[in-house]
Amino acid sequence: MQTVDGIPFFDTPGWDPEIGIDEALDALGWTAFKVQCGGEENALGTLRSALRSGPVMVGPVEMGHLRHQPGMSGPIGADHYLVVLDFDRDGVTAHDPQGYPYARIAIADLLAAWRAPLSYGAPFTMRSSLRRVRAVADGDALAVALARAKARLDAGGRSSERAAAGLASTVAAGCPSDLRGHLIHFAVRVGARRRADAAACLQRAGRPGPAEVLTEQARLIGSLQRPLVTGEDETAATALRELAETFARLRDTLT
Repeated sequence: MQTVDGIPFFDTPGWDPEIGIDEALDALGWTAFKVQCGGEENALGTLRSALRSGPVMVGPVEMGHLRHQPGMSGPIGADHYLVVLDFDRDGVTAHDPQGYPYARIAIADLLAAWRAPLSYGAPFTMRSSLRRVRAVADGDALAVALARAKARLDAGGRSSERAAAGLASTVAAGCPSDLRGHLIHFAVRVGARRRADAAACLQRAGRPGPAEVLTEQARLIGSLQRPLVTGEDETAATALRELAETFARLRDTLT
């Protein structure tokens, strides 16, 4: 767990989605051409050219500018990614993993989302020309991912424990409305889902130790949703204190 610019995330310390994408591609034996364009005109020209070779992953972008999503009318501090399929004078067609395949996005909305400052990454970043450069066995890819996860946990020391305990104290004192919104609309469900998926993967790979701890973490994070929505803040704080106690065991299992 970590806190970025005062906002809590149920992520490994030092990790962000840009790091995650690049490391996942590398671990699986794939590569992509990544470019950070200097401005709007260059970004649009580069995107149009890149699309000749296939779909292009665009992001991070600010989700609040994506007006095809209901209720979006301006920045909300939420990062996102899109897979752009084609480009014409009226806009782009993109797969939006929020649940909108073949969404039409106006150029003005794309640029607003793409240029918006976020806590990580750079404006006008895209990845194209995805290709496989080597065959990687599932077990080998998993070993690389586990080694990286352990290195980050070790480098972070007890920062995950401190982040969870600090969040517990904040919630117990009366969770601020903006923090509550971040947790109930994004962080809790993403944090629980990622751990549940990781646990299932590790269980299938014959690594029951970390799988068990990750399942426990997923349950604790998932259990936060109802009390945070209903205002039972002490119940949520108790779960966060229990979560803080699991990180030492997780580090011990990742050997």
